[in-house]
Amino acid sequence: MNKFKSGDEVVVIAGKDKGKRGKINKVITDAKKGTLFIVSGVNMIKKHQKPNPNMNIPGGIIDKEAPIAASNVAIFNSETNKGDRVGFQIKEDGSKVRIYKSTQKEIGA
Repeated sequence: MNKFKSGDEVVVIAGKDKGKRGKINKVITDAKKGTLFIVSGVNMIKKHQKPNPNMNIPGGIIDKEAPIAASNVAIFNSETNKGDRVGFQIKEDGSKVRIYKSTQKEIGA
């Protein structure tokens, strides 16, 4: 079980976008770079795009989200209004759930 999933709201804790919040759009696992996330509205870069008439893509300079390392984000706890660490807990029925470390409450419940 991973600590982060697509759709989780996270807060950036390090880097140029420190303090920004966004939802995880995509989780990328790489053997060399580790776990990376594409977070909406965070780590925006400018890309010089060549036009492609076959795919109906216009050329120009576009803004897009770049991957951000998992170590630079923390899951957002709406109860405390802060970033939090993720822990795991095994319930009585044997299922494993993610919890907030500070409040011991289940994530997404």
